[in-house]
Amino acid sequence: MQQQSSKLFEDVLVVGGGLMGAGIAHVLAESGVHVTLVDQSTQDLERARRQIEKMHGRKHPETDVQSVLNNINFSTNVEEGKHCLLAIEAVLEKMTIKQAVFKQLDELLPPQAILASNTSSLSIAAMSSVTARPAQVVGMHFFSPVPIMRLVEVVRGINTSDETTEKIRTFGEQIGKEVIVAKDYPGFTVNRALVPFLNEAAYLVMEGNDPAEIDRGLMLGANHPIGPLKLIDSLGVDVLLFTIESLYEGFNDSKYRPCPLLKRMVEAGHLGKKSGKGFYDYS
Repeated sequence: MQQQSSKLFEDVLVVGGGLMGAGIAHVLAESGVHVTLVDQSTQDLERARRQIEKMHGRKHPETDVQSVLNNINFSTNVEEGKHCLLAIEAVLEKMTIKQAVFKQLDELLPPQAILASNTSSLSIAAMSSVTARPAQVVGMHFFSPVPIMRLVEVVRGINTSDETTEKIRTFGEQIGKEVIVAKDYPGFTVNRALVPFLNEAAYLVMEGNDPAEIDRGLMLGANHPIGPLKLIDSLGVDVLLFTIESLYEGFNDSKYRPCPLLKRMVEAGHLGKKSGKGFYDYS
């Protein structure tokens, strides 16, 4: 699957080797970009490597994953990516953590480098505020699972320049994604519309409706490929709760009020597929 790279960015630093970071590294490497994938421990990086191998086997069972892995430098030292002209942050969805990463990258990377965040809902403007290059800070929101989902949201913050926006839009297309440009408001475009819909499905369950019936109804009545509750379990109940809370706080509007059931489920550790139990039982 290795391809000759002719991309805007030949070398990209990806910070965070979790589900999203590993998926982003996978897509970049598959398209011929050299990636430095950084996480805090060798165990985290080994988990990322196994995820890439597993997903590649599903997507391209007839090809060897080694050609993809050859394009990825797995490292615990972010300085190994200091030459890169694009960094994509994919760490925990907390502003303080992201701002710390952006400050570090701003000090480390060349002045012309672009700093992108994979955030699904947090303010790009707030991240740019801790850097000396706010015009070169942008959102590059991939969707999970990254190697399968076609969309990338390019999020333009209040400080993001036309040049930065266009470069990231073009690069997204070069790595095989469909791209939309969104404004920097909570939830951007997709989650702004999707998350309240999922939150409302949780309210239906709280009111006593059967999750399987809700999912079946939306699949048959709205022609959705997957029911909203199955989707929540796949995304993570905690992820949905965090995102709807961000919308509620960002807009101060009751229509984004988080469903209390989501809070109880997170407190009980019922996070969906990753914990073995959510709206459905996966044990």
